Amino acid sequence: MAGRGSAHNIDHRFSGPLIEVVDDGWQQSEWEAAFTPSHPQTRITEIQARSIISYNDSPDIPFSRSINPYQGCEHGCIYCYARPSHAYLELSPGLDFETRLFAKLNAADLLRKEFAKPGYQPQTIVLGANTDPYQPIEHHYRLTRELLTVMLAHRHPVGIITKSAMILRDLDLLTELAREGLCQVMVSVTTLNETLRRQLEPRASSGAGRLKVIEKLTRAGVPVGVLAAPMIPRLNEPELEQIIKAAVAAGAGCADYILLRLPHELTTLFSDWLDEHYPGQKEAILNQLRASRGGTLNSSAFGTRMRGQGQFADLLAQRFRLISRRLALGKRHIQLRRDLFIRPGEQLSLF
Repeated sequence: MAGRGSAHNIDHRFSGPLIEVVDDGWQQSEWEAAFTPSHPQTRITEIQARSIISYNDSPDIPFSRSINPYQGCEHGCIYCYARPSHAYLELSPGLDFETRLFAKLNAADLLRKEFAKPGYQPQTIVLGANTDPYQPIEHHYRLTRELLTVMLAHRHPVGIITKSAMILRDLDLLTELAREGLCQVMVSVTTLNETLRRQLEPRASSGAGRLKVIEKLTRAGVPVGVLAAPMIPRLNEPELEQIIKAAVAAGAGCADYILLRLPHELTTLFSDWLDEHYPGQKEAILNQLRASRGGTLNSSAFGTRMRGQGQFADLLAQRFRLISRRLALGKRHIQLRRDLFIRPGEQLSLF
């Protein structure tokens, strides 16, 4: 389906009654059009969230707090590990994930309330840990910009993960935050092959466009790194060194990578995607993943879920270490300042 990562909706692990189109010879075309539109439009539901900061204690993740102003993501990346979260909304991780979106209109207000709590202690909050904070609907809702405005007003450290050139719209805020040691950006670059990029990430910025983002952020004094993720055996994995070299040439000061993860329904979605785009390589790719995940297509075990294990995973890790050493890359995640935090209501104490 043009412009979409998934061509259909699949059952999810909480699925209830389903409606299926059956050809009984009586006006099938009318029913089929009603239930399987050929060009589904993006539908956005505006919601009032009850809370805004998500906390985690995973040893695999270098941050403990994150905010996702949107649920679902119109970029349509077929590999996105956040897709299965749509099942909790009684929606499919397939086409629904990229067409049925939710915008948390009160995100900035909730963040101010969190900052105002007497016991709140600042730690870096990452925007985009689940869905991209600069996906297309941000053009209209500007929730990410509102959150950054709150971060700047209260001098709170913030990290951003994105694959969108739209981040440059907020260069004014990012520059001010960076001037005080309060922000870092990780730009996700999956591939520099534009044909593959359009298949994997149909509504995301091009690889070349993301390199320009790195260049412009660096020139503005914003600390920026590259996230080569996910690495998919035999598809974009051969590009690992090329991606990191190009990003460093553009100004990236650090790098990281993640081996493809396929939790829950993503196993079916990615397998179907391979049938559509790379049927001849499907079994080789999946077998390589199984060899790196203890014989299965996914493992949630801490310590190995991001990198995998086995011969292929070890070789990928060695390649990453070598290129990082050769390019003299710095620490993957810099320490942002926490001592500048201004609690809401305390501004007058500065005068």
